[in-house]
Amino acid sequence: MHRATPYFKLLGALALGTASALAYAQDVIKIGELNSYKTQPAFLGPYKNGMELAVEQINAAGGINGKQLELIVRDDNSNPGDAVRAAEELLTRDKVDVLTGTFLSHVGLAVTDFAKHKQRFFLASEPLTDKIVWTDGNRYTFRLRASTYMQVAMLIPAAVKMNKKRWAIVYPNYEYGQSAVTTFKTLLKQAQPDVEFVAEQAAPLGKIDAGNVVQALADAKPDAMFNVLFATDLAKFVRAGTQRNFFKDLSVVSLLTGEPEYLDPLGAETPVGWVVTGYPWYAIDTPEHDQFLKAYQQRYDDYPRLGTIIGYNAIVSLAAGIKKAGSTDTEAMVQAFKGLEVDTPVGRITYRGIDHQSTMGAYVGTLALKDGKGIMTDIKYIDGASVLPSDEQVKQWRPASAD
Repeated sequence: MHRATPYFKLLGALALGTASALAYAQDVIKIGELNSYKTQPAFLGPYKNGMELAVEQINAAGGINGKQLELIVRDDNSNPGDAVRAAEELLTRDKVDVLTGTFLSHVGLAVTDFAKHKQRFFLASEPLTDKIVWTDGNRYTFRLRASTYMQVAMLIPAAVKMNKKRWAIVYPNYEYGQSAVTTFKTLLKQAQPDVEFVAEQAAPLGKIDAGNVVQALADAKPDAMFNVLFATDLAKFVRAGTQRNFFKDLSVVSLLTGEPEYLDPLGAETPVGWVVTGYPWYAIDTPEHDQFLKAYQQRYDDYPRLGTIIGYNAIVSLAAGIKKAGSTDTEAMVQAFKGLEVDTPVGRITYRGIDHQSTMGAYVGTLALKDGKGIMTDIKYIDGASVLPSDEQVKQWRPASAD
């Protein structure tokens, strides 16, 4: 009997450990997040900080329905296949309750399709392609950030005001870039029927031959340009264009360029006068943003980027949805997110029932230089609801089976 005592003690310890683990599992809501951390660190480092800040704040306030949030993160290597494998692992091994994340549009589409086939809730936080909520939309996928169509529509009034006829276009040659160009051509042609698109350069993502691209565009002698490049491709393009004096007297509208992730590295090379979408954190004067900015700076001793806002808003959106649903059951989450209103640092947003797109907007402004750094001036926040297509158009694009 004495020799058996350690065995029974071990059984008791295991039983207590199992009970503790079960209790822990019941008291925790697991959020599974996958993203391109290795390949897009400028955006996704601050994005992860934003998520963690939101989790900390929510847990400190008592969690959701009495449960704490736990964030489990995986890298998708900017590869659709790896993203699907990561999503599968999050569900089967990590037993997460909901999925969120992705950055690149083609990766987001892969996880959107995965969510459809697995019938699991997925909040696409960052990918911009319109297909996620329209032509490839499904009942299990919602999207946070203002889409390609929405952000292009925000720039169209400025493009029309420029009153230029000969337009050049440069973009990264994958889903996001292709989608942006298609929308820009369509919307600008509707507003200005006599416009001509005289040059178009599609650069491989992350591998732009900037000198040759600039030369090809310059040879067409455009008087205006639509730019869709971002990250290192943008920096190389701006440098090559500046060296060749390409931007002189050229009117430009540009997606994403005002985001600190991409604007800050340009420094003194910032192309003054470009009209851009972005995130001028230093010039936003609202109580909601002031509170967020103070909390972020205290936590990280740094300023936020656009990625920070997206990461933060993704978590607060999930928290609001789970609270409304009363559980993390997929069908309950789907119903809760339809018409869900969420208070964020950029104001209240709504997840539309018709297409699962949020009404989060973006800032539009003009690039300028201050103390050798690029900034956005003449900023205006454009509500996402004001640049969405009509319900009739959405019904034409979105499959009936999606709902």
